[in-house]
Amino acid sequence: MKDAVLALEDGTVFEGKGIGVEGVSKGELVFATPYTGYEEALTDPSYKGQVLMFTYPLIGNYGISYKNMQSDSMKADGLVVREACLNPSHRNAESDIDEFLKENDACGISGIDTRLLTTRTRKEGTVKSAIMVGEADKEKALEEAKNLPEITERDLVEKVSPNSPYRIKNDGPKMAILDTGMKKNILNNLKKREFDIKVFPSDTGIKEIEKFEPDTLFVSNGPGDPRRARSAINVVKHFVDELPIFGICFGIQIIALALGGQTYKMKFGHRGGNQPVKDHETGVVHITSQNHGFAVDESSLSGTGLEVTQTNPNDDTVEAIRHRKKPIEAVQYHPEACPGPRDTEELFFDRVRKIAGG
Repeated sequence: MKDAVLALEDGTVFEGKGIGVEGVSKGELVFATPYTGYEEALTDPSYKGQVLMFTYPLIGNYGISYKNMQSDSMKADGLVVREACLNPSHRNAESDIDEFLKENDACGISGIDTRLLTTRTRKEGTVKSAIMVGEADKEKALEEAKNLPEITERDLVEKVSPNSPYRIKNDGPKMAILDTGMKKNILNNLKKREFDIKVFPSDTGIKEIEKFEPDTLFVSNGPGDPRRARSAINVVKHFVDELPIFGICFGIQIIALALGGQTYKMKFGHRGGNQPVKDHETGVVHITSQNHGFAVDESSLSGTGLEVTQTNPNDDTVEAIRHRKKPIEAVQYHPEACPGPRDTEELFFDRVRKIAGG
């Protein structure tokens, strides 16, 4: 394994061993807490623009199975682990974590004190970072980290949205999906509910969506600052009085912005498979999969017609909203999981089918 360094914008440098290709990978350093599911997490489009660090100390022990991928390739811009297993043992393993990073032209680093880095991130917030493998020049790596634009200044959705529309025909209600970085398992769940689906790129114009004559609109997950997804916001604004509208993760933020609410960047976000969500009506606490660094500002929803129906008991952040009069609902967490628990999968997707197909 080659020498590698991880540099943070504040001047801190960690030394380790490289995995993946030689070169530089950079992005906002974030941590995720699942014990399993690294294949799904690394291929989740919501991680575009970020270097992903796993808090679980051993990553790669069951190898890579391509059927678990949530997109067509690795979407996280880099990987940080305590220990990378390069000799996996699993009947479905088709590759290992090192080869997977090489296939995706990405750098990773192992041998890092991820517990220290996680504690630091929770205290001080996310930071820009750069991984350098091979040359491992500390000063160059620091410059790469410092010169990286803030994630709020980057247009990331266009990097993970499809280039053209595509359709999955069925006999159910017609659903237009605005793909701002959709995970595969969201699509799988909607296909199970027999929607006649047409998936549109995030920058699709209103008229093109209208030609499809949809019965409902769905906004997917995605990366970066939702305020930069102006086209998606305008689409939702247009259809507010015409269609049932649903959203997941980035989608809840787009819907809130379209109806006059605001969003904000969280200190370090929620990423993992063990986030609690409390339902205001039933009092039930669900354990959910989450991956987001921005959230809806509850205080901004006054006058929008939206109400908060679920919150996170850990920090009171908004986890679900609905419109008081219109068929508009969205969640901040991932009911489709991958990775994570599926406690809310049927609750959410069956409700979408009931409302949209009613």
